Amino acid sequence: MADQNYIIGVDIGTTSTKSVLFTEAGKVVGKALVTYPLYTPDVSTAEQDPEEIFAAVVKTVRRLMEAYVLNPAQVLGLCFGSAMHSLILVDAAGQPLTRSITWADNRSAGWEKRIKADMYGHAVYRRTGTPIHPMSPLVKLAWLRHEQPDLFQPAVRFISIKEYVLYRLLGRYVVDHSIATAMGLLNLETLDWDSGALAIAGVDRSSLSELVPTTALLTGLKPAMAEAMGLRVETPLIAGASDGVLSNLGVGAISPGLVAVTVGTSGAVRAVVDRPITDPQERLFCYPLTEHHWVIGGAVNNGGIALRWVRDQLADAEVATAKRLGQDVYGLLTRMAGVVPPGSEGLLFHPYLMGERSPLWNANARASFFGLSVKHTKSHLVRSVLEGIVYNLYLVLKALEDFAGPATLIQATGGFAESPLWRQMMADIFNREVTIPEHYESSCLGAAVLGLYALGRVPSLEAVTTMIGETYRHQPIAEHVTVYQKVLPVFERLTAVFEQEYDAIAALQFQLSD
Repeated sequence: MADQNYIIGVDIGTTSTKSVLFTEAGKVVGKALVTYPLYTPDVSTAEQDPEEIFAAVVKTVRRLMEAYVLNPAQVLGLCFGSAMHSLILVDAAGQPLTRSITWADNRSAGWEKRIKADMYGHAVYRRTGTPIHPMSPLVKLAWLRHEQPDLFQPAVRFISIKEYVLYRLLGRYVVDHSIATAMGLLNLETLDWDSGALAIAGVDRSSLSELVPTTALLTGLKPAMAEAMGLRVETPLIAGASDGVLSNLGVGAISPGLVAVTVGTSGAVRAVVDRPITDPQERLFCYPLTEHHWVIGGAVNNGGIALRWVRDQLADAEVATAKRLGQDVYGLLTRMAGVVPPGSEGLLFHPYLMGERSPLWNANARASFFGLSVKHTKSHLVRSVLEGIVYNLYLVLKALEDFAGPATLIQATGGFAESPLWRQMMADIFNREVTIPEHYESSCLGAAVLGLYALGRVPSLEAVTTMIGETYRHQPIAEHVTVYQKVLPVFERLTAVFEQEYDAIAALQFQLSD
């Protein structure tokens, strides 16, 4: 429509960038997606090419403009979300000296323990809200400073992938408070760089970007960039936030009692509080959405990736059957799991195939089946994997409720939501009502709502409640809840027992593979 105004939410993800065109009322008009590789030449490295990601941002916006927008003046602005914890070293000419080192990169694992043990790591976490873990740019910087000086010393800037994109578009280095906090370098109380964290990282504030609120309007789009995307030079860019906090906003989980759970390749459990909070046990993160909305929660490494492992390692016959019948193999696997009763008849799976972030924050964590007997079948294995993923998320929810209060409703998103069995399993294990919002593009919708708020087009972030809709709603099934409440304490006790041996088994695996 010629008189319709739009806003674009851009989500810069780990394996793709997605841009979604919304009306002011939050209705999806169109979307564009461009994928790119995650470079993993060895088990510890996980990097991306910054130029490939920047090109994806430009391309997705251009596709929307060409397909749906009659007049560029109809676009009120672009608001940006991105994955957290990325790090790029940049030289004086603005050229990257490294690829974008992602949250999944584990090469700095040795420095996690040094910072915790010898550099007052716990106090740094309590001030910054980012757990001391190889995902954190703070830990990555300490590793690069001491072990990769040929890369570290020539660098004049240390930035995230979103900062790189904004630099290319605007010619200036800016970072929103949300992304800056996820670097492990920002003080939650002052919203300024933390001198203790900077000392550990070995960087000066002059080598970091200008700090801005998530609602900051950034003008000065380069003419060439505006032309490449099909926008006006005058189009404002809204700084935006990280994908996790925007996802909370995008599913409407910004009020007491509402918790957002995402299960994709990885997963997360998050809630919003009105002030910064950290956990003395270091199980949770804390990142700002706005000065009055702080997202606390825990991210897990092991979501759907565990089911993918089942597909790749245990399900050759099911893959062949699904291909022959023209069906989705994951649908076939979850139907197999559905014939097994809740609790998998005493078979437990700890899903730590990729180490673990919350609640363990231990890169050496390893996966395991426990309780196997001769009566267990492949279907039991599949169901126990699905349950194990949710059990681990329950431990994160349990920690979260210590600080955010009881969860009354779970707003769940991610690829898992395609499975009725898995959705019901979450309601039963959590013993909470679970709803699936209509918008699967929660980070992009969150970006759009934040952008509309920054532009003064909506009076508050609560405007999102009129936009999200609902597709499925699941109530806990009492007899299933009874079973899971017997299983969960065993799972939790075993987690504590196994954790004592994770470092030893990781070291043994390294020795045996050397």
